[in-house]
Amino acid sequence: MKLINQATLDFIQQHRTDDVRRLALQGAKYPEVDMHAALEQIAGWQKARTKIPSWAACEGLIYPPHLSMEQCSSEATATYKARIAGKGQLFVDLTAGFGVDAAFIAKGFQQAVTIEQQADLSAVTAENYKRLGLNHVEVRCGNGVDYLHTIDHADLIFIDPARRDEHGGRTYGIADCTPNVLELREELLAKADRVVIKLSPMLDWRKAVEDLKAVSEVHIVSVNNECKELLLVLTNTTKPLQVFCINDEQEFVFSPDLIHSPSQLPMPSSFHFLYVPNASIMKAGCFGELAIRFQMTPLDKNSHLFISDSEMPDFPGRCFVVDKMTSMNKHELKEALAGIRQANIAVRNFPLSVVELRKRLKLQDGGDMYIFATTIADKGHQLLICHK
Repeated sequence: MKLINQATLDFIQQHRTDDVRRLALQGAKYPEVDMHAALEQIAGWQKARTKIPSWAACEGLIYPPHLSMEQCSSEATATYKARIAGKGQLFVDLTAGFGVDAAFIAKGFQQAVTIEQQADLSAVTAENYKRLGLNHVEVRCGNGVDYLHTIDHADLIFIDPARRDEHGGRTYGIADCTPNVLELREELLAKADRVVIKLSPMLDWRKAVEDLKAVSEVHIVSVNNECKELLLVLTNTTKPLQVFCINDEQEFVFSPDLIHSPSQLPMPSSFHFLYVPNASIMKAGCFGELAIRFQMTPLDKNSHLFISDSEMPDFPGRCFVVDKMTSMNKHELKEALAGIRQANIAVRNFPLSVVELRKRLKLQDGGDMYIFATTIADKGHQLLICHK
């Protein structure tokens, strides 16, 4: 790991809130400053300020190149992993990267070992852990799979297989990631009480469960209604599979084996509330369970929107008050949209895109009104005009 001289450290401290692109044009003014290192640290700290705020608040941390900062976990998702990891004697992270996940998980264990094959990244992690007070974590540079072969037992093994091929292109299938956890499954389960595997949120979780077999928990983790991670917990037990749909403080848990799909109910003559499931629910696809649990009516089997006459503050998603419902008939539209100049528009199971519909309705974006365009079996194309 390259040492940073004092002039560069001073420059970083003085300019860390400045625009990095503007600073890059001023290199000639600061001959004693290693401008490449300075810009890397300033950009890293600025990223950490929103992504890992507790680290950004710790003076003296070293930040890796841009790609590692982009790929590392956020504090929100790392905190959640620490929650499901629990406590124990020994925790091993076979693919540590910048070490964010390991840092948060390790707090619940008496000992921890992290493995990272990039020497520079491993050195940065080791130095940062000292500043973070994680003195019980051993940072090793090497191949995680090679290390797996050498250990006897751990309470928890965490692995985040690389989702890029040798050409840098993204991969999503389990077998296409490096290392291939399908090939390692038996050894992982033989050497740990629990194995947590982090996978792409693009992956079909049902197929992943089918492929990996020994999955006891699926965690679909969203932050600010954006699906970020798919976590699978493997154990040697035979307890029923549970799926956890997480979005910030919202949590919805269900067992796929116990789901009963409700028949499509007729549209009620009146309803006051529209419910829109969050990103994790959409990924899980547990719409039947949602309808049963909250006693709501699906607008249509393909809309994934729900209506009710009751307000449900615990619903895992967003709730809107329905002001009007209208067809696409010109006369009805004109009457329903009277006085509305702007609105937030979403489409579900509808033949027009948001852009096309906005143009048709001649509405500006934004404001306090929300329009959901969808298709209802016995009513055709409908617009629900709502407010929060």
